[in-house]
Amino acid sequence: MKQPVIAVACLARTTFDHEEALRLYRTVQENLREIPGIRWAFHDELVISPEEARRAADGLAPEIPDGLVLISGTFHLGHLAMLFSKTVSAPVLLWALPEPPPNGGKIRLNSVCGVNLDASNLYKSGADDYCCHAGSQIDNTWLDAIRMRSALRQAHVALAGYRADGFFNLSVSDAELYRRSGVLIDHYELSELMFPAPGCFDPADLEEIFDCGCLNSEQREKVSALANSIECFMAKNALDALALRCWPEFAELYGISPCAAMSLLAAKGLIVGCEGDVEGTLTLLALRAVLSEPAFLADISMIDPETDTALLWHCGVAAHSLWDKKSPRTLDTYFAGGRGVTAGFVLRPGTVTAARIDSARGVTRLFVQRGEALPTEKELTGTYVRVRFERPADEMLALVTETGLAHHVALMYGDCTAQLKKFARIMGFELIQ
Repeated sequence: MKQPVIAVACLARTTFDHEEALRLYRTVQENLREIPGIRWAFHDELVISPEEARRAADGLAPEIPDGLVLISGTFHLGHLAMLFSKTVSAPVLLWALPEPPPNGGKIRLNSVCGVNLDASNLYKSGADDYCCHAGSQIDNTWLDAIRMRSALRQAHVALAGYRADGFFNLSVSDAELYRRSGVLIDHYELSELMFPAPGCFDPADLEEIFDCGCLNSEQREKVSALANSIECFMAKNALDALALRCWPEFAELYGISPCAAMSLLAAKGLIVGCEGDVEGTLTLLALRAVLSEPAFLADISMIDPETDTALLWHCGVAAHSLWDKKSPRTLDTYFAGGRGVTAGFVLRPGTVTAARIDSARGVTRLFVQRGEALPTEKELTGTYVRVRFERPADEMLALVTETGLAHHVALMYGDCTAQLKKFARIMGFELIQ
């Protein structure tokens, strides 16, 4: 994917210390250029008058920015941010610079008040995709939110087959999804993924990752071959993410389910969502834009009020790189008449965030919840871990069920709540937390 483009301008007024504002803006530009993975489009000089704002906005608009940073160099006319917002169609960060020491008893920048003015004007004009920040450095959580938004808007996403049978809550309207996220879904038949293809996965390599004692030689070959064919299919069609109807056809027509192959692909960085869950797959895609390792689609399968924990489990698709390095890491055939072929291990402990993009009743929501993955004994097949969320487990279940959230959440390692909340704001998603 191409790098997100972020436009930057600094607003000021000559009745304040605009020379200091310009000096600070030059430093900000130098610092921003050091941030990797972003293409910056700067308006180099201070913007003071409405006429200058119109010209500056017209100059930045052809860059088609993914985000717009308006720095309050000093307090300034209210026209300026409004004119930029009108011309540059992108989420806005209103950024207040630190106030320098007073000069002769006079406030020099009044930058925070400038942000307050702009926020009030934008809000009262109906804009909701702006965020505010004060400090000497840019708000990195806003940058991550822009990376997530850009990842969705640029992505080529496909659905192979359909949603899993009876999972009505995973259905999406293609046109509504495009309107709300910028994602246009291409549809393919499952048979298009079942073809011989060269690739990096070899049956012998499975033994280095998993205990394959439950598999026969044909099943090992099919796991590797399917991983190769899905990877080849995604490359051939330039797909950034793929939602896959993984049962029951694969076990019946191909001979195994794709779970183990999906675990291999996820560890390699490919985004393949199970059970035809398009919005769950989009959640994985958005998270991948800011995470160094894959997230994992899981069910909230059990709650234990006594330990205040929830079991985050799925049948065996988590990236094998998320393994706790203690439990046996196996390939199992526990369902579909022995043709399941799923990964089996416990995920490692650590700080986690559960999230999901989810649409219902004409509204797109974003579920966000922080927790702690706990050391967990391997007692089940599949991939799983016990999590203690910040919200009590029974309240978590009530929140999920009372809001009608779909039964998959993306589980990621690290605290991503601040980024996700800003992502929800700039996307216009309702926040469930």
